[in-house]
Amino acid sequence: MTRLTEYTSYEDAQAHASSAGLWELFDGDREQLNIAHECINRHADGSGRPAVRIAHSEGADEILSFDEISAGAARFAHWLDANDIVQGDRIAFMLEPSLPFYVCLFGAMQTGAISVPMFTLFGPDALRLRVDDCKPKILITNPEKAELARSIEGLRVVVADESLFAEMARYPNSYEPQTGANDIACFQYTSGTTRELPDAIKHSHRTLVTLMFAALYGTGIRPGDEFFCPSSPAWGHGLWHGTLAPLAMGVTTGTFAGKFDPVRLMKALDDYGITNMSAAATHYRMMKNSQAGGDFNFHFKKLSYTGEPIDPATLEWVDEYLKVPACSMYGTTEIGVVLVNYPGADDFVVKPGSLGRPVPGQKLEVQRADGSVCDPGEIGELMLWRGGGWLSTKDRAKTDEEGYFYHCGRADDVIISAGWTMSAVEIENTMLRHDAVLECGVIGVPDEKRGMVVKAFVVANCAGSAELTKELQTFTRERLAQHEFPRIVEYVSELPKNPAGKVHRKKLRDMEAEKAAAAIN
Repeated sequence: MTRLTEYTSYEDAQAHASSAGLWELFDGDREQLNIAHECINRHADGSGRPAVRIAHSEGADEILSFDEISAGAARFAHWLDANDIVQGDRIAFMLEPSLPFYVCLFGAMQTGAISVPMFTLFGPDALRLRVDDCKPKILITNPEKAELARSIEGLRVVVADESLFAEMARYPNSYEPQTGANDIACFQYTSGTTRELPDAIKHSHRTLVTLMFAALYGTGIRPGDEFFCPSSPAWGHGLWHGTLAPLAMGVTTGTFAGKFDPVRLMKALDDYGITNMSAAATHYRMMKNSQAGGDFNFHFKKLSYTGEPIDPATLEWVDEYLKVPACSMYGTTEIGVVLVNYPGADDFVVKPGSLGRPVPGQKLEVQRADGSVCDPGEIGELMLWRGGGWLSTKDRAKTDEEGYFYHCGRADDVIISAGWTMSAVEIENTMLRHDAVLECGVIGVPDEKRGMVVKAFVVANCAGSAELTKELQTFTRERLAQHEFPRIVEYVSELPKNPAGKVHRKKLRDMEAEKAAAAIN
């Protein structure tokens, strides 16, 4: 029987994609399955084949083999057993991509413990909230973060240094995992503020199987690809789509460690001969803004992005320098990926700015407030059929005549001014076309006359001025509508972003509210 990995066309995806076909890609079954075995152990054949390439921000390259990760994860699993860790215990780790990171991730999963990756840039409040929530038995971190971690009372902190690996070296380099497919493998925290803890999404080992729909049709991963994902594996995109999905297929993946640098990323993409990359929209935008795209040779056959739409100016840069259409894939940590553009499918037309069409087996609609289906071009709420009913994604969208979906912003990113309804995303995308604008965040702010007006926070490549403000306002209203432009422009050196790299409009709104409250007092 032909495996799903051997099909590449959109037509074949609709005809052959099935749950049964996904399970055929794995050694495990609906009763017994282990992510560490599927992603690492079964590919560790003694050949030294690379599993992960790590581009360090300071310039070093690190290559980890399936054999090396498998042996280290087994020793760590035995070490956990010796430290009285039992199935269901949480093992947190706050590490950059490195051998200790992958050893902890897969070693804990083998024992039946639950891996909890933590973002390395968490401050004390963010870390404490998550530790209090998941209550890990151990937190593994690096020497630089050890003092921060130890400030949390009652938390056992272990530093991933030479002494830990020396202690682990006495244990065997193989381990037989015994986990059920429905056992919890990982807690994944979504990005959010330290004042508002996002819920931990609890993923079972069988989540890896359902993930493969996104891998096959959202990122287009196939055996033989040279893959790269610069998103941090502490977050959903970097962990599930950038790490577990390619490794499950035996595909070498790549990642970035340290402070992000777009030029360093492009050098790695060139040096590693990367043919397939999945990144955040911000990564592509930062590559464009570096103006260094012409300094490298790229080898892409497939590109994808997630997190938010890419502005048209950046899409044009991708077409010019990367020479492959950037394919959106849409989803959330909670619902998974549900809209894709089928990278690598020659019979699928990628429409710039589109979220694409549903993953095989998924049903989505754009609906009005009364639950009726919107006409093509009409903006409504994006709804997903799940569990016998319609589930709100809390995003606004529209479709075209051919059934492609388009993102129109979060429900709370709609700005209503003097009766006009405007999209923050649409205004941002237009302003980003201006040569002076590097980054832009748009929100609505209170106004006595109009109820609300548009305010734009702009990171410019020159000094802000009244003349530039007027130019940006004219530029925007001429391309959108006479009422659709920022009445207020504030020039800033940087924009607040969530850990996934998206502009944090809620923080912009909070900042404005605090300024307004201070002015009253």
